[in-house]
Amino acid sequence: MLRRSLENRDAQTRQLQDAVTNVEKHFGELCQIFAAYVRKTARLRDKADLLVNEINVYACTETPNLKQGLKNFAEEFAKLQDYRQAEVERLEAKVVEPLKAYGTIVKMKRDDLKATLTARNREAKQLTQLERTRQRNPSDRHVIVSFDFSLKKCFVRYAVQK
Repeated sequence: MLRRSLENRDAQTRQLQDAVTNVEKHFGELCQIFAAYVRKTARLRDKADLLVNEINVYACTETPNLKQGLKNFAEEFAKLQDYRQAEVERLEAKVVEPLKAYGTIVKMKRDDLKATLTARNREAKQLTQLERTRQRNPSDRHVIVSFDFSLKKCFVRYAVQK
């Protein structure tokens, strides 16, 4: 029975390791791609601002009717860039930052898994040692009971940690 519960925990641990590795890989990629998208959108906004400035400079050299039309166009184009700025800020705040936070969460989960694996390996060694003691000295009840008790104590401690 104890062996079966260890096998179940092994399967659960492997499943958790796979899930953490999967999240670590894909969320890292998502974060990098979204950050690159935000940077490129910000660069596009900067270029559009340069374009608006150049249109205004050109408008100053033209006739009054063309000057008014270019100024109106530059003003409307600048308003579009204000929306692009809002998009950049919202993407950073609502998408990139939460994805970055997942990096910390994944690292903590990976550390928890390492601690769990260490405890599980220690428990497996104790179980192996108990089996060896049972095979060598089946009549030495005192040693077997003390090993069995410490093993069950570890098992209970592990179950409480979960």
